[in-house]
Amino acid sequence: MTVLTNPDDIAAYRLLVLQKGLSLETKGIKMTRGRSCYSIIKSEFNLKGNKIRVLDQFTKLLQEQNVLRK
Repeated sequence: MTVLTNPDDIAAYRLLVLQKGLSLETKGIKMTRGRSCYSIIKSEFNLKGNKIRVLDQFTKLLQEQNVLRK
């Protein structure tokens, strides 16, 4: 089991969870009963478009920040 204690690692993990959650939402699966990953990503990163376009933009953003491997 891996424990994340570095704040940068925790923030990067959160971004990965949002990306995977949005991926599930594009397939019709709800991640939570609260705000959707789609709405969180759109508001925090000021991305525009439907779920698939926002997922593509967000994935590209994570690759540029070296959070997600290409």
